[in-house]
Amino acid sequence: MAVWCILLSCYLAVIVIFMAIPASLGISFGIRNLYLATLYKVFEFGRKTIQSKQGIRSSVIDKKTVQPSHAHLPRNRSFGTFQREFRLDDIVEFCVNGVEAILDDDVTKRFSAEELESWNLLTRTNENYHYISVKLTIMWLLGCFVRYIILFPMRFIVLLIGLGSLVTSRIIIAQLPKSNFRHWLDDKTMLVSFRIIARAVSAVITFHNKENIANGGGICVANHTTPIDVLILMCDRCYSLVGQRQPGFFGFIERTLAKTQDHIWFERTEMKDRLIVTRRLREHVEDPSKNPILIFPEGTCINNTSVMMFKKGSFEIGGDVYPVAIKYDPTFGNAFWNSSVEGFGMYVFLLLTNWALVCDVWYLPKTTLRDDETAAQFANRVKTEIARQGGLVDLIWDGQLKRTSVKPEFRQRRQEDYASTLKID
Repeated sequence: MAVWCILLSCYLAVIVIFMAIPASLGISFGIRNLYLATLYKVFEFGRKTIQSKQGIRSSVIDKKTVQPSHAHLPRNRSFGTFQREFRLDDIVEFCVNGVEAILDDDVTKRFSAEELESWNLLTRTNENYHYISVKLTIMWLLGCFVRYIILFPMRFIVLLIGLGSLVTSRIIIAQLPKSNFRHWLDDKTMLVSFRIIARAVSAVITFHNKENIANGGGICVANHTTPIDVLILMCDRCYSLVGQRQPGFFGFIERTLAKTQDHIWFERTEMKDRLIVTRRLREHVEDPSKNPILIFPEGTCINNTSVMMFKKGSFEIGGDVYPVAIKYDPTFGNAFWNSSVEGFGMYVFLLLTNWALVCDVWYLPKTTLRDDETAAQFANRVKTEIARQGGLVDLIWDGQLKRTSVKPEFRQRRQEDYASTLKID
């Protein structure tokens, strides 16, 4: 028993000394970069093995393989003529349009995990690649051993250390009287805690253009892939958060953060809450001594390939807006959280068993509402800038389509377009 206690103590000491403490100080020994470089070589070997065994296959259907017999149906025919001249292949054009709508669907595929160019030895694939060759099978088994047996326990312990530091520091600092020292100490302990938590998921973050980072009283807006977006940005500076009140673990974290800082939590369905939030946001941006507000105007998580419609409410408040583009590298793991499929606990487990969480963050120059544009136009302009910088697809659709159906007026408009091709006198 004494031997096991000594071994466990040494194990925990190694984790604290070589992971938690360097993370809290923002120090890296370069081990993670070497780790990523090794993974690149392993993935490349796997890709070549797969191609040599089964060849390169394309999973995309060529739309040009099926063409309708008529480019356009004859129009302005009498009903009798329409009945006499109708041919079964007249419907081919509508069938092709339907198939194209499925193949080129730019909306619903943004609500599922991003497709990978090559297999990364994880299980997020419909292909049984690990059965192609003995070498790939051995690599996959070794990968499972490394991720679940070696990395997961270490990461879980670091996560507990980070969460413990976050909660404990909030409770202690909340007892101090409000002062400049409390504000300084609050920010420092917040950065330390979030950096430790980021190390728990092996986050490798590259910040670009840090001279454009948000100042106090400003509004920071970013594209939204995962709740971890907050963690990523909080590793560089502290923000005041705005979001919906959550139950369970999320709600506990919200209440903990609110003990020492000016975060704004609300009920999305309550109109009274919306008015209060708008008022509090305006008061916040007028006080440069407060941390900048962090807002995700999409209102939901999108799968790291695109940016969807920004709600205009965040752009009606006034003040300086600091756009931020966040792009994750899917090679090492899936950062996207599909909340309609998996709970947050399972999502955290998947993060802790991914290879790593690698991302780039670009701080864009601050901007303000122009005299000649509306809040909606301002939101769209900022969205376009974020999409361009992050290499993301700029879409006009509302991200809430992940949870709701298309509005009836959109369906009716499409039906009218089809009906116009069959117009008869």
